[in-house]
Amino acid sequence: MADAGLQQTPFVKQLAANDRPTRDKAVESLRSYLGSQRAFSQIELLKLWKGLFYCMWMSDRPRTQQRLAIDLADLLTPMEETNFVSFLEAFWATMAREWNGIDVLRMDKFLLLVRTYLAGSFRYLRARKWEAGIVEKVVRSLKEVPLNSTDKKVPNGLRFHLIDIYVDEMEKLKPEEMTSNPLPLEKLLEPFKVLVIKSPTKLVRTRSKDLLLDGRLAAWGFEGAPEGKKKKQNVEAEAVNQSNEDVAMDVGDEEWGGIDG
Repeated sequence: MADAGLQQTPFVKQLAANDRPTRDKAVESLRSYLGSQRAFSQIELLKLWKGLFYCMWMSDRPRTQQRLAIDLADLLTPMEETNFVSFLEAFWATMAREWNGIDVLRMDKFLLLVRTYLAGSFRYLRARKWEAGIVEKVVRSLKEVPLNSTDKKVPNGLRFHLIDIYVDEMEKLKPEEMTSNPLPLEKLLEPFKVLVIKSPTKLVRTRSKDLLLDGRLAAWGFEGAPEGKKKKQNVEAEAVNQSNEDVAMDVGDEEWGGIDG
């Protein structure tokens, strides 16, 4: 099976099946399949994501929808870097293509799916210590598809949802605790900087600017947010003061000669 194309497997039909046991079994099999060393083509992954999309479409209960969204996001975890990036790109392309066709009764489940995939992407990057090359590829996929500044085929509804949840999902990572491998804020926020400048839609520009001014970003050291630069300077000043105090204590210890007997 590892040598066969996804278009020759029953995955797509099983994932879009009406009964939950069939879909659950397909998701479990797919997790093992995507975790292999095989490199998948973009066409294969786009076909697969069409099946995954309708897998979510068919889920009809809130708890089932939540579990399925989490299960689909967990598909990212075992993937090799190349497949991870390609799979993520296929996901965003599918969401952008299908978004306007999602009716109001089904929209909540797809809002949840987008949230779980953004969160899953962040977790994947954190597990790899925010390696610059992978972060660059993930940010590029965001800039090219769901947060593309000028592509009229990308629905603004998808852009707005990502704007709404982006910092919230960052916060769940607890950036204030990332000391050895800090959150690469400048790079991760790049798509919104571009939207502020290049988006032809005023509301997209405004809401992107509001995101960049979020006070939480300042607390994490983003200089573009209010007080961000000041906070960073204060932290650096405190580090210098502490270093000077440590040196002074060392000097004092050397000069202390004890009490003469």
